[in-house]
Amino acid sequence: MDAVRASDHDRYLSALYAPADKRDALFSLYAFNAEIASVRDRIHEPLPGEVRLQWWRDVIAAENDAETGHPIADALRATIAANRLPKPAFDNMLEARIFDLYDDAMPSRTDLEGYCGETAAALIQLAAMVLDPQEAPRFAELAGRAGCAQAITGLLLLLPLHRRRGQCFVPADILAAAGSSSEEFVKADGGPREHLSAFERGAAALPASLRPAFLPLVLTRAYLGKMEGRSPLDGAARLSALRRHWLLLRRASKGWPAI
Repeated sequence: MDAVRASDHDRYLSALYAPADKRDALFSLYAFNAEIASVRDRIHEPLPGEVRLQWWRDVIAAENDAETGHPIADALRATIAANRLPKPAFDNMLEARIFDLYDDAMPSRTDLEGYCGETAAALIQLAAMVLDPQEAPRFAELAGRAGCAQAITGLLLLLPLHRRRGQCFVPADILAAAGSSSEEFVKADGGPREHLSAFERGAAALPASLRPAFLPLVLTRAYLGKMEGRSPLDGAARLSALRRHWLLLRRASKGWPAI
C-alpha cells in the first residue's frame, strides 16, 4: 500500500474504494506495475533493465512457494495464486515494458495501442478479475478501451520527461501526418479521447463490483480537460487532491451515466 501511495497515487486512491478484502491484491498488482514502469529511471541502462524484467518473469513463472525476499514479488505471487490470474498476461506486460528501456520510436498508432493493451489495459482487466472473476470477462473489451485512454493520457502528461531523455512514444505515422506536432497528436484519431469516449459509452453497464478497477478513468477525463488549449510540453497537468477525491467518490457511488 505504501509503495503504491508513493508511486501511483491515482491508483492508490481508486483502490480505497474496493472492498477491504480485495485491497491487498489490488495493491500488489499496482505496486508490481509501478516497479516495472520505473525500471528505466532506476537502472538507466537497457541491458541491466532487461535483466531486471527477466527476473520478474522468472519469479512469476516459478512453481514453488519459496519466498523471494522481495515483498512486492511475494505479495504478487500470492495474489496470482489466490485469484488464479493468468501468468501469460504478466509475461506480455513485461515484454511490452522492454520498449521503455530504449529510445526507439513507436512505429505506428497500432503499435502504441498494442503497448497500451499489454500494460494499462491488462492491469485493469487483472484488477477486474480480482474484484469479480465472474463479471470481469464480459468487460474485457471495455478494459481495452479504458487502458488505451488512460495510458495515452499518461504518456501525454509525461511528454516533457520523455523529451528530456530523448524518448518518444508518439507514433511515427501520427507525427508524419501531423507535421511532428505534439499539439496535433493530442487531437489525432486513435488518441485518448476516442478510446475514452468508447469506454464511457459502455461504462454505464459496469457492475458495482468492477467499478474500482476502472475508477482511474474518472481522472483521465479530468486530466484531458486540464490539457485543453495548452501544449503537453509546457509541463504536466495536475489535479488538486480535493478534486481527485471528489471525482472518485462520485463515480464510486453512482457509476457512469448512460450515454
